[in-house]
Amino acid sequence: MAEQLPYSDKVMDHFLHPRNVGEIADASGVGTVGNPVCGDIMKMYIKVEGEVIADVKFKTFGCGAAIATSSMVTEMVKGKTIDEALKITNKAVADALDGLPPVKLHCSVLAEQALRSALADYYKKIGKDASHFEPKDHSHEHHGQ
Repeated sequence: MAEQLPYSDKVMDHFLHPRNVGEIADASGVGTVGNPVCGDIMKMYIKVEGEVIADVKFKTFGCGAAIATSSMVTEMVKGKTIDEALKITNKAVADALDGLPPVKLHCSVLAEQALRSALADYYKKIGKDASHFEPKDHSHEHHGQ
């Protein structure tokens, strides 16, 4: 029998009852990221009004932790300014979920990267420099280094 990973109640809640699932037809920005090792794919849609993220939705193909981190990051950024959203890190997402098993920390990295990718897409669409939105490389962070 497979060993069950120790997920927090918050992870299980966001996995079983994910928030903000879906698409935004007239999204201001869309970001898609994936992890070739585990096969998780996250697509995030943002609707920006002024400098505020008025709405955010996601579609994730992946494990329970990938779905939970996608759900949590949408809850964390809705109603925030772009500058506030940029301060949300993968660690903040994992902490908001009361932690993730070490082998699943890469899911919080993907959630942060999906958000940053959607923000970069928005900036490109409005003709602004998006280089500071590009996803940060956390490729080794989930290994405890």
